[in-house]
Amino acid sequence: MSQSLLQTEPDSSIAEAEAPRIGQSFTILSWNLLRAVGAPLDEVVAVARSVKPDIFLMQEAIGTFDRLPQILGGHYARIPLPDRIHGTACWSRFPFARPPVSCALPSGVMVKRTAQLIDFGSFSIANVHLSHGQILNRRQLRRIAPMLRHNALVMGDFNLIGPTLMPGFRDVGPREATHRMADVLPIRIDRCMVRGMTPLETAVLPNQSSDHHPIRVTLRLDAPDRHRGFFQRLKDRQQLKDKG
Repeated sequence: MSQSLLQTEPDSSIAEAEAPRIGQSFTILSWNLLRAVGAPLDEVVAVARSVKPDIFLMQEAIGTFDRLPQILGGHYARIPLPDRIHGTACWSRFPFARPPVSCALPSGVMVKRTAQLIDFGSFSIANVHLSHGQILNRRQLRRIAPMLRHNALVMGDFNLIGPTLMPGFRDVGPREATHRMADVLPIRIDRCMVRGMTPLETAVLPNQSSDHHPIRVTLRLDAPDRHRGFFQRLKDRQQLKDKG
């Protein structure tokens, strides 16, 4: 493990900043690290220094990564899953509007799932590692949506194939495969869903020690569309008329 990567003084090249506001943009990175057998701390630090994201979401993060704010500066929070040593974590150049919290999700038999809810004041994030069940993980997404601000994103390991069926949100993440199921079948399960944001750039980054690729998305915060509700009601009425 490189001592230069893991210097104890915060990295002065990664400056803290205020959270973006309407019309401004930011870059966010998400990576499932594969618990204690996947990406080590020095690899995560190297990716952060290379990509320079404003926000870095992690899934299956263990206690080792609690050193990130000592190395990179910034702000950090990790929330382990119930009865597990790993969970979701967030590192950010932006200060949190309030400490991130855990949201309990409808869970399967084996693992109790949670989402890490992160509020930056002008927008909010749900950092997720959803269940494998294709009905259950869509129920989990519907549980999360009402807890977020108008300008919001849901990002992480969705374990989901096909459309998310998440009303009001758009799937804007990269379309390339991010994981190989059973080390054979390439699938896209690391996603980014947004509401009140416009994607400017997306990328799947090279894989390293994890079984997932990191994904990077640059987003711009949009002003609320005051006419959206009116036109949506017209559309709903027309659909009811067509059915009747």
